Amino acid sequence: MKKIIVLFCLFHLNFLNAQESPYSFTLNEAIDFALENNRIAKNASRDIDAAEKLKWETTAIGLPQINASVGYQNWLKQQISLFPSEIFDPHSQIRDLDKYYNITPDPNNPIPNAPEGFIPVTFGTKQNISATATLSQLLFDGSYLIGLQSAKVFLEISINAKEKTDLEIRKGVISTYSNVILTEESIVILENNKSVLQKNLNETTKIYENGMAEEESVEQLQITLANIKNALLKAKRLKAIAYQMFNLSLGLDINTPVSLTEELEELVFKNIDLDLINNPSEVDNNVDYKIAQNEKESKELLLKLEKSKYLPNLTAFINGGYTANSDAFTFAQSNQKWFGSSLFGVSMNIPVFSSFGRNAATQRAKIELDKSEENLTEIEQKLLLEIAAAKSDYEYSIQQYQTSKQNLNLAERIEKKNQTKYFEGISTSFDLRQAQMQLYTSQDEYLKAMIDVINKKATLETVLNKIKN
Repeated sequence: MKKIIVLFCLFHLNFLNAQESPYSFTLNEAIDFALENNRIAKNASRDIDAAEKLKWETTAIGLPQINASVGYQNWLKQQISLFPSEIFDPHSQIRDLDKYYNITPDPNNPIPNAPEGFIPVTFGTKQNISATATLSQLLFDGSYLIGLQSAKVFLEISINAKEKTDLEIRKGVISTYSNVILTEESIVILENNKSVLQKNLNETTKIYENGMAEEESVEQLQITLANIKNALLKAKRLKAIAYQMFNLSLGLDINTPVSLTEELEELVFKNIDLDLINNPSEVDNNVDYKIAQNEKESKELLLKLEKSKYLPNLTAFINGGYTANSDAFTFAQSNQKWFGSSLFGVSMNIPVFSSFGRNAATQRAKIELDKSEENLTEIEQKLLLEIAAAKSDYEYSIQQYQTSKQNLNLAERIEKKNQTKYFEGISTSFDLRQAQMQLYTSQDEYLKAMIDVINKKATLETVLNKIKN
């Protein structure tokens, strides 16, 4: 009894875990999840972060810069210079030179092939260390000012690119979500059709065996049933692929178990919104139009950049450092002498003549700006046309959905009447098959019409930049 209780508890816990492990989504929940977890969406967010860092990186160019350097030199063999021998007085001045300047003439050890009348000497010590720190400040540079504006525009471009990515991801999730539900609905309908056909075939076979029906009636039903079975197998295979595509659009592993909580009819009802059709067509909020505006702004800045190259740039700096010299490594000793130095300076770079190269670059930038202005106008006109076409397609999809729904109701009634007539011997198997094929076609058109409403609305919302759920 204890073993049975333990096994029951383990089974119950496993069952609860199995119930809790899959993800469960409404359409809006799926969209929100994808905007946070889709890999492309996450990279688009990283692009914004990178653009913000680039903006500060550009700003920092005009702020004070401090650089430090430390250098150590050790002459393995010191360089020798030749001095005319008459400048030295060996009885008095040479010791002073050696004391103060470390100049060591060596007349007893001349350099091979040294010219006559010259004395070889070495300058400085064998080892030295220097440490320097420099503070520099950009005072004026026209290209720096343009760079600040360009960094801001680049950030706007990254934000708009993220917005476009979110729109496309939202549209993709709607499409994959509805495709999953479509395959589920198709399987249910095909299972029902298969059940009805199998029942009809069994009854017709009995009638044929009793000699009250032709063999052709059985064969026609067998053909129809075989087609339905193949369609059902195809739908089941598509179901697995549809779930994998849905997981991919959400940023999940493609084999993650998920469940969708909304039905196709419910989604269609939520996606019928005539206000979208009646709203005025404006392109200002369209992300492609925003990106085209960013492109125009970048070309304007490029023109300003070329013009700024005619202006001078001005920088200032101040540095300070210490140097120590010795023939041996004594730099860590307390009695080591260090000599300090400091320097302040201002430099101005003035462009004078570039053989008209700057002028050509400026004219080229002006041409690119003119092209971007034309492109902006072209995109505006195309977007107006795209919005009008999307509204028309969405309105037609609603009308087609309503028509296909009415046709399906009629096809179901016709098929039922023909079944009754056939088994009562009033109509032929050909009439029944025709009614069945008409029903299957109406079912398929109805499913497609529902999907079309959802997808056409998503297309219209994308072009109108409607990303709110």
